[in-house]
Formats: sequence, structure tokens, C-alpha cells
Amino acid sequence: MGERLTNLLLEWMGQLDYFAIFILMAAESSIFPVPSELVMIPAGYLISTQKLTWSGSIIASSLGSIAGSLGSYYLALWLGRPIIARFGRYLFITEHHLQQTETFFAKHGEISIFTGRFLPVVRHLISMPAGIGRMRLPLFAFYTLIGATLWNIVLLVMGFVIGENQEWVRQNTLWVVGCAALFALLLIGGYVLWQKRRR
Repeated sequence: MGERLTNLLLEWMGQLDYFAIFILMAAESSIFPVPSELVMIPAGYLISTQKLTWSGSIIASSLGSIAGSLGSYYLALWLGRPIIARFGRYLFITEHHLQQTETFFAKHGEISIFTGRFLPVVRHLISMPAGIGRMRLPLFAFYTLIGATLWNIVLLVMGFVIGENQEWVRQNTLWVVGCAALFALLLIGGYVLWQKRRR
């Protein structure tokens, strides 16, 4: 589903350029199942061929990520959980995914906005519990921007290193996501230990 949607959007836009990166990453950070791996890793390869630049790709992807996240944040803020739960299936949101994301947000608080950018499913929906819980907008925007930018850079570097072997990415997407999830869990663990030491 996600790969098909990504390909359809790319067909509509013609090619993977900065505008396409912005649109695709905005979709990825909202309610549409666009895998960031299928956008940013190819963008990293285009950087290696000098068709794109590091700065342009990072700025376009970060702006897209924050735009999509803010859209989901305000959607949840205005509609509230009951409406989202009832009509979410029309927006690719299942009750199970929503509960999973809310549990993650409740357990890990503000840091979940940052670490959630590294986890599949959670990455698409983490903005909603923040909106429902009326998390302060500056904090939400800050953690979202930092987490999304870091994740986008990781994928760009992978694409740059992998080069033309893009088929490897399609065959090993689970490996990529697994490494990112492990990284996020290590971050959460370090954050929890830091909080305990502060207390």
C-alpha cells in the first residue's frame, strides 16, 4: 500500500526533486502510509550523483515532516479522539494503531515525539496523541523537527552509501526499520536513566 502510494505520487510529480521530497515527507508524517525509506534513501543516491544536494534534501524533508506532523496535530486537536476513532478507517487509521501510539506516548511523554520518528506505525500517528493531549506547540514542533531531521539524515546517508543498489533497500526494508527501532529504544533507555539520576 505504502509503496504503491509513493509511486503514484512520484508519477504525478514526475521525478524525485526537492518539491517531491517535501510533499512525500509531509504525507509520510501525516496519516498517509508513505514509507520514508522509499523517499529518503533514493534521495541519498541522487545526492551521490550530484542531482540533489545535502542541504536542499535535508531542508525539504525536514520542512515536509514538520508540515505533515502539524497537520495531524491540529486534526487531532480540533476533532478529538472519538471522531478520529470512529472515522479513522477512512484515513488509514485503525483503532489498534491509535491505541498503540497513545500507549507509547503515555509511557514516554515528550521524548516519544522525538523517538517516535524512528518507529514504524508510531511515526505516522505520534502527532495525534500530542494534539489530543494539547501538548504545547513549541515543544511539539521542537521535538518533531529534531527527530525527523535526524531520521531523514540517517536515511540519506544510507542512500548515499548504498548507491545504485536500491533493490537491496526494497529487499531489506525490515532490517532498516529494525535498526532504527533499536536506536530509538536505546535513546528512550538513556533518557529514562537520565531522568532517574536527576531525581
